[in-house]
Amino acid sequence: MSTFGALNTAYRGLTAAQQGMNVAGQNIANAATEGYTRQRVVQSSLAAPAQGLNGSGRPLAGQGVSVDAIARLGSGLLDSGVRSAGAQAGFASARSSALQGIEGILNEPGDNGISAALQQFWAGWQGVANQPGETAPSGQLLSAANSLAAKISTAYSSLETQWQNTRSQAEDAVSSVNSAATQVAAYNKSIRSTLAAGGSANELIDARAKLTESIARLAGGTVREQADGTVDVHVGGNALVMGDSVRTLKLSGSQSGDSLGSSVQLEWTDRPGAVPAGGQIAGALSALAPADKGGLIAAAAASHDTFATDLAKAVNAVHETGQAPNPNSDKAFFETLGSSAAKSLRVIPQTAGDIAVGDPASGPKDGSIADRIAQLGVGTKSPDAAWQGVVTQIGVESRGAQQHESLSSAAEISALSGRASQASVSLDEENLSLLTNQHAYQAAARVMSAIDEALDVLINRTGIVGR
Repeated sequence: MSTFGALNTAYRGLTAAQQGMNVAGQNIANAATEGYTRQRVVQSSLAAPAQGLNGSGRPLAGQGVSVDAIARLGSGLLDSGVRSAGAQAGFASARSSALQGIEGILNEPGDNGISAALQQFWAGWQGVANQPGETAPSGQLLSAANSLAAKISTAYSSLETQWQNTRSQAEDAVSSVNSAATQVAAYNKSIRSTLAAGGSANELIDARAKLTESIARLAGGTVREQADGTVDVHVGGNALVMGDSVRTLKLSGSQSGDSLGSSVQLEWTDRPGAVPAGGQIAGALSALAPADKGGLIAAAAASHDTFATDLAKAVNAVHETGQAPNPNSDKAFFETLGSSAAKSLRVIPQTAGDIAVGDPASGPKDGSIADRIAQLGVGTKSPDAAWQGVVTQIGVESRGAQQHESLSSAAEISALSGRASQASVSLDEENLSLLTNQHAYQAAARVMSAIDEALDVLINRTGIVGR
């Protein structure tokens, strides 16, 4: 190698060290940046120049170093694990949130729940049975009965509101998926053109990865990497993003919580038919589904309807065997109207004279009818026992959903930690890299200075001896 060739070798070492310091600085600057993946300079040594037929045959040194690329030290396998864990965590979180909302509506055990209202209702009937013909106990009974009916109706209305809120949250999640998909397609286009031009697209790839993780958590999206640097994102087995083209999703079905039995499903905007999504959207849809398809909210509402219907039938069956002081009063005590017994449950008697307390044949002081109704609250087949079964079932499902959420969250944290151990920035390692490249830069500069001095002697001093 000529002296000028050695100068070029030193220059290559200088630029490689400079690039190493630049990359170390970029890593250090982004040590706390969410989603950043550390980078490394990929270098390779350059072989000695080939000798021609008239070469000297002496071994020659190599020509220095080549900076081949700036590698992004991520792992497709670990990224896939994070997306999968995120999808499961999103699904579990949505279901757990729905069940906790239902538990909050039940408010059991508590002084303001339906169980407490039932106890006051039965106590009201017992008070009337103990003091037939008295106005005060009858007034307390009517107050307790109206309070019970109002609590049942309010609980059902609250379930309708929760259904509407859950649907709105699912709608927002679908909008977020569509927005993220549009951005992924735009990043695909930029990354493809950057890589084709020989540039580094690492930061663009990091930004795109955050978006694909968001899509996975929301809709269970899967990612397929392509040779040109782009990624295809699939939801339900069909492409959401392919290169720089994108499709969009929408929710179809009922818009209002008034019809809890109606189904809601995810569809492509350009093609009808349900999309089998995952993630948070799938969890929300499982809460919004009709009761016969396992819908959490609709099942809770159906339980309220069944309870209200059975309660009204049981009380009315006994009440109708008696005779109220007011001969024009309705025989029934409870009334249900419309499609929902729970929402429409109301008390028919308005005054003490409308309540059938005893058997007319037994005299005005008979309280046998009221006593029989009071005893409806006792036993394994009582309305109280039926309601406790509803509360227990929802409680068991909620505990299970919370445990699933906790396990899914732990799995997601583990996946993130596993990826961070490889992809996150270690300041100690970067400082060592910075110091190494700094010394390499200084050494390369010293080599250049030495060659420069040698060239100065060769050019400016050779042949002037004796002058």
